[in-house]
Amino acid sequence: MGICGGILLWLNYSQLIEIRFFLIGLTIMFMLGLRDDIVELTAYQKLIGQLIAITTVVVLGDVRFHSFYGFLGIEELPLWFSYVFTVFAIIGLTNAFNLIDGLDGLAGSLSVISFVVLGTWFISVGSVTYGFIAFTYAGAILSFLMYNWHPAKIFMGDTGSLVLGFSLSVMCVKFVEVNGSLPLNSFTFNAPFAAAAAFMIVPLYDTLRVFIKRAKKGKSPMAADKSHVHHFLMRMGFRHDQVAFILGSVKILCILFVFAFHKLPDIVMLPALAFIIVIGGIILDNLTLKRVKEIVRDSPRVLAQRKYFGVRKKVKIDQEIFQNEGANPN
Repeated sequence: MGICGGILLWLNYSQLIEIRFFLIGLTIMFMLGLRDDIVELTAYQKLIGQLIAITTVVVLGDVRFHSFYGFLGIEELPLWFSYVFTVFAIIGLTNAFNLIDGLDGLAGSLSVISFVVLGTWFISVGSVTYGFIAFTYAGAILSFLMYNWHPAKIFMGDTGSLVLGFSLSVMCVKFVEVNGSLPLNSFTFNAPFAAAAAFMIVPLYDTLRVFIKRAKKGKSPMAADKSHVHHFLMRMGFRHDQVAFILGSVKILCILFVFAFHKLPDIVMLPALAFIIVIGGIILDNLTLKRVKEIVRDSPRVLAQRKYFGVRKKVKIDQEIFQNEGANPN
């Protein structure tokens, strides 16, 4: 409600007409998430609902990847491929963000960083409509985080995470398209896809990492478990708020990285960003394993605890028998 109120307050009639299909898709995604929170939907039902919302924005709203802008030697995309690729990208990013919502304040913290950066960039290049939308989201999320920060009093649920993931994904597509239409200047990225990936880097990396690990173990990629990156950090002893701060800092560093080298092309930046994240993930896995071993080593053994409590119980029983015998010598 806060997001819709802000959008209606700040945008004029012509701007609302410009984003009408985005608002329709947003409403569908909101209703889908709300329904899933009240009565759990099947994966197939959620996928159908997401396809309707995303297709509305991509096809009717024409928010899509029109070109690869020279990446892999590809320029203008065929219309059918543009639609399919964009829908697939938004579905993947939306669900990746949905999966990262596992700790107090984590999804909100990650999203507000992207919305603030995207809002600043959109306004700087003259795309005021999407800049206002991004800042409206940022303000609404900051208000929400006051009650969602650990220990949380309210929770986002699928309603919030699907809406935020969908909106961020659409914003990333719009970012690539607006960037491609700009003349070369200090705000232009020669690696728009790497920059867009940086805005969603934590959920994107986490989802790919989890799916690959599950596939290696012969498990379904959609099976629920505790193998997400935030679960690993929790096993190291970090609190919810500390995990949100760590992953938020990682995201900021990735965004600063693509901004610092914004003149390099995607053919360089995408592999570089992937290399940095993969190496960071390997280091995190090794540190987590080392820390868990230390925690296990320093913790009392289960059998030792049982033996200790068993001895205490036996001593207590012997004392009771002794006292009873003393009181009743016969």
